[in-house]
Amino acid sequence: MSDEAQLVSEIEALGVKLAEAKASITKRFIGQERVVDLTLAALLCGGHGLLIGLPGLGKTRLVDTLSTVMGLNGARIQFTPDLMPADILGSEVLETAQDGSRAFRFIEGPIFCQLLMADEINRASPRTQSALLQAMQEKSVTIAGEAHALTPPFHVLATQNPIEQEGTYPLPEAQLDRFLVQIDVPYPDRKTEHDILIATTGVAEEEARGVFTAEELIAAQTLVRRMPVGEGVVELILDLVRACRPGEAEAAQAVRENVSWGPGPRAAQALMLTVRAQALLEGRLAPSAEDVLKMAAPVLIHRMALSFAARARGEDLGGIISAVAEEITRVEAAA
Repeated sequence: MSDEAQLVSEIEALGVKLAEAKASITKRFIGQERVVDLTLAALLCGGHGLLIGLPGLGKTRLVDTLSTVMGLNGARIQFTPDLMPADILGSEVLETAQDGSRAFRFIEGPIFCQLLMADEINRASPRTQSALLQAMQEKSVTIAGEAHALTPPFHVLATQNPIEQEGTYPLPEAQLDRFLVQIDVPYPDRKTEHDILIATTGVAEEEARGVFTAEELIAAQTLVRRMPVGEGVVELILDLVRACRPGEAEAAQAVRENVSWGPGPRAAQALMLTVRAQALLEGRLAPSAEDVLKMAAPVLIHRMALSFAARARGEDLGGIISAVAEEITRVEAAA
């Protein structure tokens, strides 16, 4: 079998496995298919996700279900203002042996897992946030001058409550950039909420089953990076990211008028990965311009900021990004 045929076969097999994973997840996290797709895309790309939603929408349930379905060792940290870096990373303790000798022993913190839920991350102090986000980027922690590697794969799904801002410490722009995608968790529609009521208020509930192992997820992440991307899609990604930077010559008019700062090169890298994952989740062998449109807002929205005047006018950043992406796609399709 040729290398190309082998790649096609592997992509098709992974697509089947991902369909099984989605079916298992939706047994417990009912509806919200877009949320499930974005979360799986983050894992397939080896990245982290920022879940934005009101309390009671199932974010914790989603992460717990994902750890089961994807075969990952999961942990959860409830962030509070008094949480210290050692509460996350771990610390060294002095132990006395039976012969009277003493030595330091490192006790691992909850970050030593494969899927970490950082609940209400913006409630922790900047010092604690920095400790977590450094681990997210470097995949290791340093205690007393000694590096301790995290077990791969390592993913963080952090939540933020969009309405309760009192007593919170918003994540700085550089730290938001560490998250591959922002995943907005909306209210369910009426039918979905009806199904949730029936499924979760009885004597027994559906159980998720394991579909992947950690090793299989790592292999899937490698396969995603091997997926071909057409030159047209690459150019579309570059055009979109550069059009969203107000200081660039290629900046769209809506961006110049409403945006104070835009996405950096890491955003383009994130789009290159996530459009592949999006295509894979839909059972296709390569991404298209439609995938760029779908992933534009989740990848870019937390990497941009509205100007003060735009916020005062009530402008919507997600709408601006979608409009710019659609216009660029239309122009390139007509060219």
